[in-house]
Amino acid sequence: MERVNKPIYGPNQRGVGLIEVLIAVLVLSIGFLGIAALQAKSLSTNNSAMARSMAVVASYSILDAMRADRANALAGTYNQTVTADACPATGSGLATDQLSVWCAQLANTLGANDTTTGVVSCSNTGDCTITIQFDDSRAGTGGSATQQVITRAML
Repeated sequence: MERVNKPIYGPNQRGVGLIEVLIAVLVLSIGFLGIAALQAKSLSTNNSAMARSMAVVASYSILDAMRADRANALAGTYNQTVTADACPATGSGLATDQLSVWCAQLANTLGANDTTTGVVSCSNTGDCTITIQFDDSRAGTGGSATQQVITRAML
């Protein structure tokens, strides 16, 4: 007896397996594109969070420097605005030197441009507010191009 190979599908169903594979590949491709877009958004959000964290670290940095030089801080010597693209020169006193170093830190971590600023405002009772503003355009959609971190502390 001779064995005859009969097709599994009927005569009208030839090539259906190929179409199913093509549709599966299309669905997977769309899924991978979605994952790639999600990864790109995640990276930009992560960069934005890193910049905000660095701004907080910078605000604590100048507060620590002011605590070490409390007399000048209470006298208002630190009450200034520094811009990262035009940091003050060093050499005219401890407060100016500290502000210059702080300004350079802001420039290195948040960008050396005119939109990166740091404002120190302290009362004679030691109530201080540090405001750091920087360009956060890497935050992408939904983010603000201008980010502001405000830290309030007592000396």
